[in-house]
Amino acid sequence: MKTLQLTILALACLAATAAEGPQVYAIKGAKIVRVSGPTIENGTVVLRDGVIEAVGENVTPPADAWVIDGKGMTVYPGLVDALSTWGLPGATPVAAAGGGSGRRGGGNAAAAVAAAGAAAAPVVINGPEDRPSNSSYSKAADMISPSDRMIDTARDGGFTTAVTFPMTNLFAGQGAVIDLAGDRAGAMVINPSVGQYIKFPSGGGGGGGGGGYPGSLMGVIAYIRQIYLDADHYKVAENIYKQHPDGLPRPAYDKTLEGVIESPRTLIPANRLVEIDRIIHLSKELKLNAVIYGGEEGWRGADLLAKAKYPVLVSLKWPARPADSNPADVDTLRVLEMRDKAPTTPAALAKAGVKFAFYSDGIATPREIMRAVKRAIDDGLSPADAIRAMTLTPAEIYGVDKTIGSIDKGKIGNIIVADGDIFAGAKVKYVFVDGMKYEPPQETPAMRRGPDSTK
Repeated sequence: MKTLQLTILALACLAATAAEGPQVYAIKGAKIVRVSGPTIENGTVVLRDGVIEAVGENVTPPADAWVIDGKGMTVYPGLVDALSTWGLPGATPVAAAGGGSGRRGGGNAAAAVAAAGAAAAPVVINGPEDRPSNSSYSKAADMISPSDRMIDTARDGGFTTAVTFPMTNLFAGQGAVIDLAGDRAGAMVINPSVGQYIKFPSGGGGGGGGGGYPGSLMGVIAYIRQIYLDADHYKVAENIYKQHPDGLPRPAYDKTLEGVIESPRTLIPANRLVEIDRIIHLSKELKLNAVIYGGEEGWRGADLLAKAKYPVLVSLKWPARPADSNPADVDTLRVLEMRDKAPTTPAALAKAGVKFAFYSDGIATPREIMRAVKRAIDDGLSPADAIRAMTLTPAEIYGVDKTIGSIDKGKIGNIIVADGDIFAGAKVKYVFVDGMKYEPPQETPAMRRGPDSTK
């Protein structure tokens, strides 16, 4: 009887191992776009236990590896969405400050902030000391849901990583870098706190908290300034008390200021040139480690951004006339110019030497994301700069480039294998996240044409 039990146990262990599949893979004879270095025209990548074990022209696949024939294939680092809500079901889509682009009405961001305040318990806000619309202590890492449908959708399109943020409140909370695979949220997190996400209205209107405070763009900026000044004072008071606790009143704990202090960088929106200039001055004044997101008019402000040395997250939701707009409405020249010129922003930033990365900005599918990137390429961005903006540069911006973003020995095994150039319509055949292999479902001709096709 004991022998039978041991046999059953051994078979169960063998079945479990087989179900997991091999932990060693080698993609042999493929074109390898490393991003961190020259492209290897005919090379091999080896993944072992979730890590890139080897990459090069003369790499021999290990004897225990599952070898994938890479002839005719191109291997890229896993794609990264640099500002996202992926993994946070029900989160508000990203929206930079609007104002005149024709994509979002100037009041949309304001309405989102006002709605967040309205959803809170009715309280009387006396001023900035009450910390209205401030959830800086919230962490995306604590909210991750592995069952979020966007995780599978994004991964099937070649995205292995997202930098995901809470989107409620003016000070919305701290973002996390996550891998887009796994059954447990904790195992998906690469870095649990990479920055504080700030949003605010651009066209005046409701602010962030109950009672309508702050109730204008000027009020919002003043409130942001006050929060960071308070955070500096809070740190000084804490340090003094730690050094000389005898005879001094104990500083009151403030979780909102703790959240601000804990955040290593601040994401702050700017689209139009005047907004970019304003945010640069505000960030310099407050000594913020700032990352500007939106950047629609980056083509006009590239030199200004290069001088300021702030990285930019460029929205891939290019300005367009709203589908439900009145056909009789006549757009201004500025709006028409913005729609025409916004896709030239990435090329302008690259030329000026500005570090930039792409983010999806609520675009629903990877196919649409790649169409938007292709539009930037058609407007002057090189494919090499495009793939960098979706891999290594976002990793650099968030300080995780030692672990993801390129195909280098020792980095996390996040890679994709396509049957050609991903910017020329190639299909993703394999996706590896933390070294685990996924095979996206093969599309039918109708799926490839898409709902917008007339063929």
